[in-house]
Amino acid sequence: MPDISFFIPAYNCAVTVAESVDSIMQTNFSVGDELVIVNDCSTDNTAAVLDGLKAKYPHINVITHKHNRGGGAARNTAIENSKNELLFCLDSDNVLEKDSIAKLKAYLVANNADVVAFQHLHYFSESTNKIDTVWTVNEGVFSRQDLFSKSFSPGGGGNYLFTKKSWLKAGGYPEYAGALDTWGFGLRQLMSGSKMMVLKDSYYFHRLIENSYYLRDAWSRRRSVSVRALQLVIPYLDYFDKKDIDYLFSKKGRYVWFEDMEKRPIKVLDEPRKDGIWSNHQVGSTGWRPFLKKILKRNG
Repeated sequence: MPDISFFIPAYNCAVTVAESVDSIMQTNFSVGDELVIVNDCSTDNTAAVLDGLKAKYPHINVITHKHNRGGGAARNTAIENSKNELLFCLDSDNVLEKDSIAKLKAYLVANNADVVAFQHLHYFSESTNKIDTVWTVNEGVFSRQDLFSKSFSPGGGGNYLFTKKSWLKAGGYPEYAGALDTWGFGLRQLMSGSKMMVLKDSYYFHRLIENSYYLRDAWSRRRSVSVRALQLVIPYLDYFDKKDIDYLFSKKGRYVWFEDMEKRPIKVLDEPRKDGIWSNHQVGSTGWRPFLKKILKRNG
């Protein structure tokens, strides 16, 4: 069985990160594994807490950004400094169930998958012994179409097991997407051909806090969430019908499509269209911003 490089992006998480680390190291860490933590230039007591954790667990490798670069960059830095082929991201305020990772790894190997996620997210605010609510993903293969027709996805949760090869194929986590970096990474993995699966009856604990990264970055600017998600989708426009592209960029759709996918799914084609808007406009990886501006201006 391949070894795992666990990694944690850490920013101003002095209060929660120790519980996250303990949940990895005490029952989910095996000989040959490693834990890479990237301190994204925290301004609280995170650095001191990480020093204490490194003394407690010598297998921890702590890397510090000189400037705050965001979650996507912190995740990429961790992977760039990891040694193993399997990777597991755990956010600094979340907690793993005891002995849960071995089951994910066995499922990934048995199914020749590139990505394996937990089926349930147990949300808690005070203690993992008191669950506030549960979000669930269907078991088995999670497809491109699922991503654009379900209200929740493995990428939306962000804490799952995947291969370094799938990270390379995807081009890493997007570093311009703020708190949508994990959803954008899941999108990139699926669109680059990675096989994503969900393990039945598995779960981890996802903390509910008022000042979480996602709430602070995304929902504080609710109107812009769908627009920012649209920026992530632009490289894959050739996989959508023209009517869906028109909806994504319309006044009616562009501010709500991301939140309304369950009610109004976006159809994903098996193969890119030959008359693709993406290729025809020649807006490659460096040219999507002016393209987006042009389309939004055209639609008022």
